[in-house]
Amino acid sequence: MSENFDLDRIYFIIREHFREEGHAPHYTEIASEMGVSPEEGRQALHALMDSPFPCWLHPDTDYIASFPPFSNIPTQYHIKVGGVQKWFAQCGFESLAMCWLFPGERVEIEALCLSSGEPMRIEMRDGEVLSAEPDTIRGYVSVPFREWRANLPFA
Repeated sequence: MSENFDLDRIYFIIREHFREEGHAPHYTEIASEMGVSPEEGRQALHALMDSPFPCWLHPDTDYIASFPPFSNIPTQYHIKVGGVQKWFAQCGFESLAMCWLFPGERVEIEALCLSSGEPMRIEMRDGEVLSAEPDTIRGYVSVPFREWRANLPFA
């Protein structure tokens, strides 16, 4: 395989593995799906992680830490699809994007408010909010947008 990896294909493999399994694939699984050697799978993973796409590896490893909207590290943003909880969202805003990855499915987002510690719950389907508790949920980001990339936790 050349150094010109098909980043779209690698992205698709990782995203679909997250959707189906609830966690990130190892680079050997990526390699198997691509039909290449494990080392070429590792290089392909790093090529995607080095792209402008906002994903990252756990420091000094080949393990995917975050892959929007998914987090491979448990967060307070628990995602249920069809009543099954096996996904975590990268952040509160990314949790809302989960509904687009499960068309026609009821997606439930449960989290504790980072300010008050009170429970929050949102149900969505295909971009529509079906219910929200409390009904006054608001999002907040303490880092200016221009500094987001510089402040990725594992960048």
